[in-house]
Amino acid sequence: MKTRKSKKEFENKYPAADALKKGSMLTRLSALIFGAGCLARGQIEKGLLFLAAEIAILFYMIQTGFYNLSMLITLGEMEQQKVWNEAKSIYEYVDGDRSQLILLYGIITLAIVLLFVLLGRSSLRQAYKLECLKKEGHRILSFREELQNLFNGNLHMTLLSLPVTGVLMFTILPLVFMISMAFTSYSVENSKLVLFDWVGLENFKRVIGLGGSLGKTFWPVLGWTLIWALVATFSNYFCGLILALFINWKEIRGKKMWRFFFVLTIAIPHFVTLLIMRTMLQPEGAVNIMLRNMGILGAKESLPFFTNATWARVTVILINIWVGVPYMLLQVTGILQNIPQELYEAARVDGAGPIVTFRKITLPYMMFIMMPYLITTFTGNVNNFNVIFLTSEGLPRPVDSTAGKTDLLVTWLYKLTIENQYYNVGAVIGIMTFVTLAVVSLITFKFSGSNKNEEAFR
Repeated sequence: MKTRKSKKEFENKYPAADALKKGSMLTRLSALIFGAGCLARGQIEKGLLFLAAEIAILFYMIQTGFYNLSMLITLGEMEQQKVWNEAKSIYEYVDGDRSQLILLYGIITLAIVLLFVLLGRSSLRQAYKLECLKKEGHRILSFREELQNLFNGNLHMTLLSLPVTGVLMFTILPLVFMISMAFTSYSVENSKLVLFDWVGLENFKRVIGLGGSLGKTFWPVLGWTLIWALVATFSNYFCGLILALFINWKEIRGKKMWRFFFVLTIAIPHFVTLLIMRTMLQPEGAVNIMLRNMGILGAKESLPFFTNATWARVTVILINIWVGVPYMLLQVTGILQNIPQELYEAARVDGAGPIVTFRKITLPYMMFIMMPYLITTFTGNVNNFNVIFLTSEGLPRPVDSTAGKTDLLVTWLYKLTIENQYYNVGAVIGIMTFVTLAVVSLITFKFSGSNKNEEAFR
């Protein structure tokens, strides 16, 4: 049986707290003068690296870091000014403060300050480690030996260092920058695109509250987003499952041919399929013209695929089924072929029919295996920008609203930022989308069989 590792196995032998309490004066000094402990105990190269990093960060902070932090408080105050140039006899514009750059440089500076603190902590722990090793009579490794150890015993740290650095620089920092915008007035409103201020939770109140136009738009869009994600996820799942069951049926011939026909749609890029669908379903598109020629519609009549809210929502769901079922078919087929045949044989011996077999064996097994994938699919459908934007474009849209009846949170966010330049509100919508996804996904997975009963089908 697998046993959980105890907390002691993960405890650090040389914590910073013990270094401050039990370490020598030289060890404690390493928290102020980085690398002092390493230099005093023979690790010259490592000590110099710590010291060089400290000097570089302090130089940056003196040159521009402290200024960036001071400007982060107000996000700038000086506006662009028009100054008369006597020599040229013209007015010249002098750039003022740019709040967006101030915010960006301030966040980068905070990250550097955090790095400084972590380097100080690492220097302190390293000095305490060397002190303990010396007291215990162990040999202190040279810098070259520690480098060699990075490719042997600590290879996992070496391999993870580059991906972790990339995630911090290109994911975490931009995410913090985006979240920060939610607490500012960065918007086309009141001409706050160049110079803006901190507004606290005001943007969240506007979006969540029902008093303003944004609040009245947010809740219907959130409700439709959740309905869309659920319907799109499970319609694709059950349609793909039923289709896979029919193709895998023993009496069906040419299984490979049928799979090829359905999977062939995957070879066509999604955006091409979606644009063709949108063109065909326009008032003067191929579908309406064909229905007129057949006499089903009048000469000037057309079906309201994207002009009626109900029709538009049903239309985008059907289009999503068309483009999504082939992928689900491949996923389900692979799992169906791995269900133990002994289960079906035992069910037949007990006199179970196809419906009972499906309800008691196939469906529970499939749900157990595919629940994590369905949660991922649900998340993808919440952020399914292409299907909505390339087909209905969020239409129909009420005159006094920034969102259409088929807009999801992600497409509404696009319209708020790219089309209307409400960047602060767009940041709030992004945060709310993340919170919604996190809560729904965690709760769903927590109460699913895949999490509660991992040994059920082993």
